[in-house]
Amino acid sequence: MSGNLSQDLSQLPQEQGRQAANPLPLVEEILPCPNLEQLFLEFSDDEDLLVLDSARQTSTLGRFSYLMSTPLKRFQIQQAQFRVDPFQEIRQIHAKHSVDSVPGLPPFQGGFAGLLSYELGQSWEQFDRAPFDEFQLPDLAVGFYDWVIAWDHSQHRAWLIVQGFDQRLETQSADIAASRLNQIKARIDAAAFNRQDRLTVLSQNPFTQADQLPLDQLSPVFPLEGNEKILSNFSKPQFLKQVERIIDYIYAGDIFQANFSQRLLTPSTQHPAELYLNLRSKNAAPFAGYFGWDDWAVVSASPERFLNVSNNEVETRPIKGTRRRKYVPEADLLTRDELRESEKDQAENVMIVDLLRNDLSRVCQAGSIRVPHLCEVETYETVQHLVSEVRGQLKPENTVWDLLAASFPGGSITGAPKVRSMEIIAELEPTVRGPYCGSLFYAGLNGEFDSNILIRTFTIKNGWVQFPVGGGIIAQSHPRLEYEETLHKAAGMISALQT
Repeated sequence: MSGNLSQDLSQLPQEQGRQAANPLPLVEEILPCPNLEQLFLEFSDDEDLLVLDSARQTSTLGRFSYLMSTPLKRFQIQQAQFRVDPFQEIRQIHAKHSVDSVPGLPPFQGGFAGLLSYELGQSWEQFDRAPFDEFQLPDLAVGFYDWVIAWDHSQHRAWLIVQGFDQRLETQSADIAASRLNQIKARIDAAAFNRQDRLTVLSQNPFTQADQLPLDQLSPVFPLEGNEKILSNFSKPQFLKQVERIIDYIYAGDIFQANFSQRLLTPSTQHPAELYLNLRSKNAAPFAGYFGWDDWAVVSASPERFLNVSNNEVETRPIKGTRRRKYVPEADLLTRDELRESEKDQAENVMIVDLLRNDLSRVCQAGSIRVPHLCEVETYETVQHLVSEVRGQLKPENTVWDLLAASFPGGSITGAPKVRSMEIIAELEPTVRGPYCGSLFYAGLNGEFDSNILIRTFTIKNGWVQFPVGGGIIAQSHPRLEYEETLHKAAGMISALQT
């Protein structure tokens, strides 16, 4: 790759300049704009690599992508404890090092980023964990990332941004920033690997050679109907029975809706980086991501934003309602109309909108919460979704960490009421969810925040790949159709597994 990078901010638009008294962060535009996949392969065996990837761009979503690795500090919580703030140390550092944005650049310019697993919700709500946890992933894995490569896809431009913090996160230094920037520049200049050659090198990484999990240590597993290589923690009759139990809970008045999933599982046959590139090409999504941490990785093609904060404006975009795409255009349009007009799917979506309005009201200004878009259809590679949008204005005294505490995990993947739904999920799903239905996120030192809901997501560890799929169950749900919907959602992921 040609590595013609600008030597200072002079080549950026004029409004991107900063006062000489505050020269940090250092910013250099990467010219020509690099291919994300190529840089992903260059950095793919780095420690704690995180890619937040708008693999599918639209006019309103998927504008920015980010790549970062080797954080200066790691934060990890193996198992959340009720009423123990998981963000305590992060809050303190974040408050100490608030910085202004460099105007004109993508919103994340360095700071905190990583994984919040579904069970982190036990920090704020008391519910049991599912009995099986073969993968033993942490509930929180977050890094402080001092440098980031940031893409603006609408402008077809990319920048290397370096904050210049020391290892103890106490001070910023222009000398540290310059040294770190030059190191990353050199790697970008050298990123000319042939894709297949690079994947061959990665296949020799011990990451892919972990011991297989013995089947006798797993929760009960059954071959997936029509695909003997993929196992599920439910047989089809068992899944239908559990959906019927949820419907009974609904008629008993316990809940209005619960999100229920089956965990699919198969032996790993490729490096997580290769799996990510396959998934990216076959099932592109606006909130995709890759996160490699220690001996495990998360690979996601999520279509769903969880929370976004910009200038204290909060946005969440719940997905409820799914139809499988049709190969014939006319039939595909009919499917779209059917989804839009479905009373069952609209009811499911509106319930979660009400739940999220309630969650946001705990930290947003009174009267600021609104629903600009309700039950609109969005089309993806293999499915169509019913999507809404809820917005509010964060109270001045509240932070993004307060927002997470008020709303995590996302209501679209729990149910309503949230706590009782999570109790029923833990009762009926035999395995912990882990990253699934959790979130990949960034929280910039400039106050910008964005996050996804980890659906359409693989977790890779110990020679196995797991990828749960689920959906919302309401009183009108038909168990067989709910089972088939999970398989529709898995279709794009299964195709990415086929090498």
